[in-house]
Amino acid sequence: MAIDYTKRSPEPQPAAGGKIQLTKASPSISLTKSGATGGSMRLNLSWTSGAAKKGFFKKSSGIDLDLGCLYEFADGSKGVVQALGNAFTAGVGGRTIIQLDGDDRSGSNTAGENLHVDLSRAGDIRRILFFAFIYEGVPNWAAADGVVTVHPASGPTIETRLDATSDQARMCAIALLDRQGGDDLVLQRENRYIDGGQRKLDEAYGWGLRWTTGSK
Repeated sequence: MAIDYTKRSPEPQPAAGGKIQLTKASPSISLTKSGATGGSMRLNLSWTSGAAKKGFFKKSSGIDLDLGCLYEFADGSKGVVQALGNAFTAGVGGRTIIQLDGDDRSGSNTAGENLHVDLSRAGDIRRILFFAFIYEGVPNWAAADGVVTVHPASGPTIETRLDATSDQARMCAIALLDRQGGDDLVLQRENRYIDGGQRKLDEAYGWGLRWTTGSK
C-alpha cells in the first residue's frame, strides 16, 4: 500500500520529558533527518490497566498478545518476524537486521516484548510494518492502554498510543517504517485495527506473502 508523504504534516517536536509523540495530527517522522539511523532501534509494546502498570498485558485477562512485523528488504526478499512459527529473526547476507527478543505468554514480563532493528543496515530496508496480534483470548483493546515506544540509537524516544477501540479485531497495525525518496526512512503511525490475522494484514498492505497455518 503506497502512502503519499508529500502531504505529510509538520514533523512532531519533542514534548516535555524529551519524547516525540506520534498522533493523528502529527503521524510521522523521518528517522533519517532526525539522525536516528546508524545504530540499533528498539520498538517496545507495553500497556497499563488503570493506575497500576501490569507490563505487556494484564495476566488475569487470559490474553496472549504477540508483537511482530512484516518486512521487505531492498533485495526483494520479504517475510514475517513473530513468535508464531519461531520466526524470531530476519536478515540479508547472513547479517541479522530484525530480531524479536522473545515471546511473553504469561504476561509476567514487565519489560513487554521488543523488536530490534539494525539501522546501521538502513540501506537494506525497504519497509517494515510493526503489528500486535491477540493470539489467544477475547479481543479487548478498549480495556488496554497500549503504548508503543521506539528507542532510536540516538535522539529522543518516539511514542504512539493505541488509543482507537475495536473489540472484534485481533490484529493492530502499529506503525510502518518506509523508505521514501530513495534514502529517507520515515516512521508512520498506523494504529489500524484489522478483523483477522496475518493474512488479512498482508492483504491490507499488499505484502504478497504465502501463508500457512502455524503454531507456537
